[in-house]
This record gives sequence, C-alpha cells and structure tokens, in this order.
Amino acid sequence: MSGKARHARISRRAFAVTALSTLVAGGAVAGAALAGAEPSRSDGKGKRATRELRGMWLATVANRDWPSKQGLTASQQRAELITHLDTAVSRRLNAVFFQVRPTADALWPSPYEPWSQVLTGTQGKDPGWDPLATAVEEAHARGLELHAWFNPYRIANHSDPTKLVASHPARKHPDWVVPYGGKLYYNPGLPEVRRFVQDAMLDAVEKYEIDGVHWDDYFYPYPVAGQTFDDDAAYANYGGGFPDRASWRRDNIDKLVLETAARIKAVRPGTSFGISPFGVWRNVATDSLGSDTRAGVQTYDDLYADTRKWVRQNWIDYICPQIYWNIGFAAADYAKLLPWWAEVAKGTGTKLYVGEALYKAGDPAQPAAWQDPAELSRHLTLARDHPEARGHVFFSANEVGTDKIGAMARVVADHYQQPATPPR
Repeated sequence: MSGKARHARISRRAFAVTALSTLVAGGAVAGAALAGAEPSRSDGKGKRATRELRGMWLATVANRDWPSKQGLTASQQRAELITHLDTAVSRRLNAVFFQVRPTADALWPSPYEPWSQVLTGTQGKDPGWDPLATAVEEAHARGLELHAWFNPYRIANHSDPTKLVASHPARKHPDWVVPYGGKLYYNPGLPEVRRFVQDAMLDAVEKYEIDGVHWDDYFYPYPVAGQTFDDDAAYANYGGGFPDRASWRRDNIDKLVLETAARIKAVRPGTSFGISPFGVWRNVATDSLGSDTRAGVQTYDDLYADTRKWVRQNWIDYICPQIYWNIGFAAADYAKLLPWWAEVAKGTGTKLYVGEALYKAGDPAQPAAWQDPAELSRHLTLARDHPEARGHVFFSANEVGTDKIGAMARVVADHYQQPATPPR
C-alpha cells in the first residue's frame, strides 16, 4: 500500500503517499487500477458485455475504509461491509480487493495469526463472525469477484512489540522482526519467515473460494531518511552467493513471488495471483529500460521488487501498477507510464490492470488536474488506446461511495455504461 493519506488514519496507500509525495518531486504516490476492454459475450439481455476488470480496493488497515471504527457489533460491521459491496455494484464495478491481512493479522479465523485489531479494537479478540467468509459469499451473490488482499511483511504501524497480543508470532519469534522507521516488519531475508507468511496467506486460499490473491506495494519497506533496515545477520547467513546486498534482497522477494504463485496453483488452481506495485519500476536515467520519469522511489532499487521481471517472465497473473499521478505530472506522467507498462505487458501472459488514485480527486492539497472531475475519465480514455490494459482498480472504497467531486460518476457515465466481466 503506498501513500499516506493526509489524515491520521493509514490506508494501504496511506503509508506511502505521505512519505512518497515528498520523494516524487512534489507529487504524491502510488495505487492500483485497470483499463481496456475487449468485446466478449452477451449478458443474456441483448447487451454486449466487455471483458474488463473494474475494481476497487477495500482497505481495512487503520480502519481506512472498513469497519468505519473499531468495536462495532458484528451486525454493524456486516451491514457496513454489505454497503460497500452494494456501492461497487451501483458503480458498475465487478471486483473488490478486500484487505484481509493488513498487519500480520487476520480477518478470518486463522490458526497462524491473531484476529485483527481493526475489528474489535483488541488484537486477537474474536469478533463473533467471519468477515472473509461473508465477503466472499455476498460478493459472489452480487456478481462481484472477491480478491483477498494481503500484506506479506508488515507487522505493525508502531515499533513496540509488547503492544502485540502475547500469542503473536512476532513475539514468539523476535529474531524474525526488524524495527524500521517507527514500524515493525518481518525480515524477508529469513527462509523461515518466507515460509511462515506464505502459510498464513495460503490458509485463506485453502478455506475460501476467493477469486484472487492480491498484494500491494510493500515488500522491503519504503526508504526512511537516516534509517537502516538491519538485516546484517540474515545477509551474513544467506547472502554469500550474491554480488551485493541489493541483489540478495531482490532474490528474497523473487522467491516469495515464485513460491507463492506455485502454491496458489496447487491449492486452488483457478485463483489468480496479482501484485499492485508502486508505479515506477526504474527511471530511464537509472536504466535504459525504465520509464520516462523522475520518481524519487524506484521499486527495483528501493523496495527490492523487480516488478518488470515478474511480468516479462510471466510469474504472476496480473500486474496492477499504482499510476497515481495525473496526466502531465512532470515527475511521473500518467500518459507516459501507461504506455510504458503496456509495452512491458505486451506479449506476456500477464494482464495489465491500472491503479487509479480516486482518493486524490477533489483533494485541495493535490495539483489542479485533480480538481477536474474529468481527470480520471481521461485516464480510462487513454487506456483504451492500449489493448494490453485490461481494466482499472480505484483507491479506494470510501471514495467510490462518497465521490467528492463526481469523478467516479464521470467514469461510470463515460466508460461503464455497458456491462463487463473480468478477463480470465
């Protein structure tokens, strides 16, 4: 999740947006969405349906979208969840990306990790119902795909392990934990950590008929000035075969991606696996294969995530880069990044969906382009010139509903008049 929302509540994008807005030459940060369409079949009512993903993220970290606050009753939580799903239908979306493991915890009864604090206000406390089971059932009843969204390595948005429930794996295995930038993370360099986080995520894949496994942009954490991610011991133990620490770190994330992809296919073969990275792999000034951008963060160099390789080598089913900038934004122009990603996806089996920064629409802190209700609609218009772009995902559910300046309504009016089914 990239992007710190300016208010105190942290969303997936919330972390990175604040931090990264300063890094991207006066801009803000990432997200995930989808574009493009291809004619496919009739919906049975005489209308031609298109094959296009139309999604929204439903963020739970720090109660960003849902539940609206901690400690609601099970019936109140369920009612709010249903409202979000109904809103997705009313906006003619067909997929919801539901954050079910926001901080090394769970929104289902997991044998690996505690119940999430976002539900009851107390980590580990049973909320009295199963949100993931309900989300899958109710989404499918409405014709929506339900993608379970996991964050692999983030443990907590604070740095005090004693605030975690006593049974938390991070307290049982303090050697797995790295404090960094005022937060706690699992160390991606430890094979036992990589296995554990896969087991924790795959538990949901085994138990529920989810349509997809979804990761956002957090791998190694976003850089924090003056801070060092202390993985010296792990590097000493496991990094001997690599030319440098950066190569070893990228290999750790590569292994996580490859192993998870294989395990998903073994457990539930029809389930898609996709990743929503920060929108810039590398700047062209850094690498001739990079995009014509001047971003202050590059996923390859700073998050140790070789997102381009995952697409080119067909390791994942879809990539959903968070192209969270407006058309014409100097440091990272949507109109330049979209074609770059389309070219990366071209000829591969990896679908391209585009992450859209709906949360910026009407935000007075954002550039003038985001005060125009038509900005996002123009993004989808551009995407239709790139057949590789197969849909959009909007960040995030609250804004899909509230739609401060009518930007989402404009998207629906301009692009979503015909029914659509997600690409398969």
